[in-house]
Amino acid sequence: SSRWASIFWATTAWRSMTAPGRNGARATIHPSFKMRIRPIEDDDVAGVTALWDRCGLLRPWNDPMSDIRFARETKDSEIFIGLDDKALVATVMCGHDGHRGWLYYLAVEPDRQGERFGRAMVRHAEDRLRGLGVPKVELMIRKTNTGIVRFYGALGYETEPVVTMSRW
Repeated sequence: SSRWASIFWATTAWRSMTAPGRNGARATIHPSFKMRIRPIEDDDVAGVTALWDRCGLLRPWNDPMSDIRFARETKDSEIFIGLDDKALVATVMCGHDGHRGWLYYLAVEPDRQGERFGRAMVRHAEDRLRGLGVPKVELMIRKTNTGIVRFYGALGYETEPVVTMSRW
């Protein structure tokens, strides 16, 4: 299938080689650690929500099934999963509002963290957004999650001087 047609062919730069899948999303394989990255499919949903739960990403006010459904129905977002052999090891959701790209639900199987899966998922999502012409990628991190702040800092992300506000 065209979803499996792209390959990472350099260890530091992602290069897409063939046809896109849904909404232009590409599937890739990184040769140095054999993780295959592809868009989520129906059969993946239960495993994805279980991984998010193991990673502490779920909150009572966010229904993960609604988040997945909305992302899959919206042309401007995508959920990618990372597979090591056939085992789900990582996820990332990305999307854009026409102005900025956003990353959500980056998750790596807790006993597999530190194996570069998270870095590969972030780079894959960034490449997807860059390919859509999105000029900047942003994300929100809970103040209590200092480890992920360090992770993104190591990837070149910077803290912005803004206040995030919400309603509803």
